[in-house]
Amino acid sequence: MYLMAKNWLGRTRKVSVWMWALLCLVLLTVFQVRTHHLDDRLYFWIKTHWHTDDWQERSVWLPGYRVELDARPVPGVDNNLSGLTFDPDLKLLWAVTNGPNELLALSRDGDVERRYSLDGFHDVEAVSYAGNGQLVIAEERRQSLVIVDVPIDEDGKLSSDRSLSRNQYPALTLALGKEDNKGLEGLAYDLEGDRLFVTKERDPRQLLEVSGLRASLTGDFSLHVRDLSSLVKDKVFATDLSSVVFDQQSGHLILLSDESKLLIEMTDEGKVVSFRSLARGFAGLLKGIPQAEGVTINDEGYLYVVSEPNLFYRFTRESD
Repeated sequence: MYLMAKNWLGRTRKVSVWMWALLCLVLLTVFQVRTHHLDDRLYFWIKTHWHTDDWQERSVWLPGYRVELDARPVPGVDNNLSGLTFDPDLKLLWAVTNGPNELLALSRDGDVERRYSLDGFHDVEAVSYAGNGQLVIAEERRQSLVIVDVPIDEDGKLSSDRSLSRNQYPALTLALGKEDNKGLEGLAYDLEGDRLFVTKERDPRQLLEVSGLRASLTGDFSLHVRDLSSLVKDKVFATDLSSVVFDQQSGHLILLSDESKLLIEMTDEGKVVSFRSLARGFAGLLKGIPQAEGVTINDEGYLYVVSEPNLFYRFTRESD
């Protein structure tokens, strides 16, 4: 009788151990699913593919993109590559680095054509072309937007490498909480609508719309800041927002998440249209993009991404 009771207790303990182990595994799985928004990804993957015919021809349609320049190191840049924008007037890309603070003119192959020291700037994180030969540069910790003239000579060509001094340019400071390295991360300018979209990385993630910037620079002071954070709070399944670009052709925003390794296309009303994973094996990537910090799209539909420390990616949309 004693042996039977002992054996029964032993089996009960083993069952209890396995039950606790299984419970822990289930809880861990649920935690990982929610942390990485895997359920949301599955939901939106099904939803977007159901509506492929509706959106494919009138959107950027990220599932159609594949990499054609994969993790190409940018010559002459060792670290801290961050922020990216396309200049449709000069047909080149602008990028910034934040250690040292520099503005870089890049070819569409990722070669450095010119570099300009940003004197007096602090913790430069993002850049966006704002039309009329001007760039908006974001300082993350100061939470400031500095409007800089594109450095060109009288003949309309890029100036030789030189310094740009912050005290020579107008700036707008946004109060988004304490100054830390989770501040302004992304800039995107709507050239036709005179709207500047600004993203804050996290804690919390934020999306702001600053309208009237160009009008204010020409003397008609009519700035208006609108908080669109609710659009990303519930529908954008990413843990951070490291960059953003506005596509002029579709009128859609493309949000970049470093931590979630995602590109997400959404309307300015918050409807998610498509997304593309930037993890290994997706979009033809041999390795996942390690720390994506900037994204832009040009007038031919090519997508560009830059990643720390100094990596350059170019994506093209495959023909149907």
